[in-house]
Amino acid sequence: MNTRIDQNHSSDGVPTNKVLLAVFWIYVLVPLAWGVINTLVQATKLFH
Repeated sequence: MNTRIDQNHSSDGVPTNKVLLAVFWIYVLVPLAWGVINTLVQATKLFH
């Protein structure tokens, strides 16, 4: 009779969740950064 609890079972989905979270943040931050940079470039044209 094996009474030991498998510690790895509870963390099976953790790497997948971290990868999905990283992909989500890349999906959000790349367009956001592009928009901020373009806004700053357009704003500098107003002050020259």
